[in-house]
Amino acid sequence: MNLFQNFYQKPLQLLCTGLFISISLHAPVMADTDNRHTVNLPPSANLTYLIKAKQSGIPLSGEASVNWQLNDKKYSIVTETRAMLVGKILDASSIGNIDDYGLAPDKFIEKRFRKNESTTRFERSTANKVISFSESSEQYPIKGGEQDRTSATWQLVAIARAAGEKFKAGSEWKMFVAGRRDAEPWTFKVIQKETINTALGELATIHIVKAPPPDSKDQQLELWLAPAMEWYPVRLRFSDADGDYVEQSIGQIKK
Repeated sequence: MNLFQNFYQKPLQLLCTGLFISISLHAPVMADTDNRHTVNLPPSANLTYLIKAKQSGIPLSGEASVNWQLNDKKYSIVTETRAMLVGKILDASSIGNIDDYGLAPDKFIEKRFRKNESTTRFERSTANKVISFSESSEQYPIKGGEQDRTSATWQLVAIARAAGEKFKAGSEWKMFVAGRRDAEPWTFKVIQKETINTALGELATIHIVKAPPPDSKDQQLELWLAPAMEWYPVRLRFSDADGDYVEQSIGQIKK
């Protein structure tokens, strides 16, 4: 069982929701992050992903589902991840509204295998608008455009759909992203166009990387978005410096 706890603790998230990195940062870093982008949100869909991984040199497999729903000026993302032999290892959700910046999360909930549920709140209705965490006392001011680990991928999709030719190799797209305990700036860099093999056949995609800071031991996140399929994420890969990885590849899309 320890093996699967290990597998889980190297986050399987972002799409299954997202992400990993738990570094304590402080609010002033937000001043350097430009979060305002033109967005074009994709239509609602249910996506199923096949998971393959290598953890401590041992191959593993599983399945993840993402339910993305857009309704007027509100959105919801509900994800579930299952690993063979152990069953459900992650539930996560992000709910909120749509504003001038795109997705505006209100609440991000994550329930990990054998761990208590955590809640991250975006307290927009109070005079002192802040992001707060059930797992820590950290707080960050809300200035507009902030995301959680689950919404970040879908905000990137919405940015890509609106950017057109500006979403090209070498371009960078910044966000400020909250997790279970704290938040930090993320930068997504567009690498190149690639054709990949999936359960749905060969897909033309745009390859994007969110690399960890220099000298960091954090995971690298890679995404492949498919323009011909509403720019949905059709592959995600989390890689560690030691060669371990978790890869999610699209299995089914239902609108």
